[in-house]
Amino acid sequence: MIKKLQELTGRFDEIERQMLDSEVISDSKKYQALAKERAKLEAVVVRYKELKSNEEDISELEKMLTEKKADNDFIELAKTEIDELQKRNDSLQKNLENILLEKEEGFDKSIIMEIRAGAGGSEAALFASDLFKMYSKYAQSKGYKVEILDSHQTNEGGFKEVIFSIEGSGAYGLFRFESGTHRVQRVPATETQGRIHTSAATVVVLLEAEEVDLKIDPSDLRVETYRSSGAGGQHVNVTDSAVRITHIPTNTVVSCQDERSQIKNRSKAMKVLRARILDKLKEDQQKEISQNRKLQVGTGDRSQKIRTYNFPDRRVTDHRINFTLHKLEGVLSGDLDELFKALRIEDRKLSLKNISS
Repeated sequence: MIKKLQELTGRFDEIERQMLDSEVISDSKKYQALAKERAKLEAVVVRYKELKSNEEDISELEKMLTEKKADNDFIELAKTEIDELQKRNDSLQKNLENILLEKEEGFDKSIIMEIRAGAGGSEAALFASDLFKMYSKYAQSKGYKVEILDSHQTNEGGFKEVIFSIEGSGAYGLFRFESGTHRVQRVPATETQGRIHTSAATVVVLLEAEEVDLKIDPSDLRVETYRSSGAGGQHVNVTDSAVRITHIPTNTVVSCQDERSQIKNRSKAMKVLRARILDKLKEDQQKEISQNRKLQVGTGDRSQKIRTYNFPDRRVTDHRINFTLHKLEGVLSGDLDELFKALRIEDRKLSLKNISS
């Protein structure tokens, strides 16, 4: 933990030096980004400096006790003060642990979620719709704003794909464990012999990237427009309102057709594009510290099987932490508190192990 705190303090000092540079001061966006990063680091740096000062005081008192032939009154006073300082030390260390555990980049940010139907045909698309409703109800119960950015519905009312934002402080911290493959085991409505089918859908959680987080050169974009279409291919608009944007350097392609306005579709597509590019940059960084990824609840890999929703047994099982709830209907209705709490507790254990190593 000390090594991590030293790194953060070094970065904090470097930011303060940069913010005094005239070139940085004249670049408002860069200065704003540095000021934002400094504000995030300030709490942990201040606490760490308090901890160091406190430890120095303890060391000084202990040194005085060993070097001097002190009278009994001084010894008792010094021991009492050392005890009080040690209690403060323990409190500061606990506080620093809590701050460090919430220092994951974007912990307090809004998110974009992508749900795609996997194996299972129309049943997988219906399951993707169930997951969307589950997350939407839970997010709205917590006061977050949910907005569909793009979707591709099936004739049966399912989703081949649905992309939506969850706006509000702390959304990433709440939903960050949901990336991966979700499976459902149930008897489809079209099954005449009562056989249980297994279908799947993948979920991806992306940080919503602001312009100060990621600058995209307009010359790196290829923008195309076309007519939007609904389930089964019916045209829902007679104008070229749908937008497809390609980020040429990364070959990242985003389409949006939910709005009748081309301007609104372009704005939503850019929001998703920024989030996907930022996610790719974060993924590349994580490859360099792959050992740390093992000390987390799951890897965040969309191919990882994370959870099964079993209808015959009315249970939900999270395979990463071997946690089972026998309240399937409640979970699918948006009651995710118990499940999310279990994930946070396990992640805290692993994270503390990580920062203490």
